[in-house]
Amino acid sequence: MSELTAVLIVFSSVSFLIYGVTCLFSQKMKDEFKRFGLEGLSILTGALEILGGLGLLVGLKFPLLLVVSSAGLCLLMLLGLIFRFRSGDTFLSSSPALFFMLLNGYILWSSLMQNAII
Repeated sequence: MSELTAVLIVFSSVSFLIYGVTCLFSQKMKDEFKRFGLEGLSILTGALEILGGLGLLVGLKFPLLLVVSSAGLCLLMLLGLIFRFRSGDTFLSSSPALFFMLLNGYILWSSLMQNAII
């Protein structure tokens, strides 16, 4: 794995750990989920983001976990994009979800190529 990829993995991991904790405890985030009609899913989403972030870090040592975590986070961000666009959010306000979907898509692709899983 390249040094750049490792840095991107750590960046994504830390971002999802912070965002996941925010989903669990921030009233603003709970209000966002309510706006999307998903108020019951903020705890699940926060937990999945924390698990995904931890999985990316542990995945630096265990490649299969890196594949699973990056795929899960990529899917989570795709779903986030879909709900943002369906609720009328602008491209700009949806761009963080797009960025993290693409970033974790790259991490997934890189880990698959590195470990010849595909």
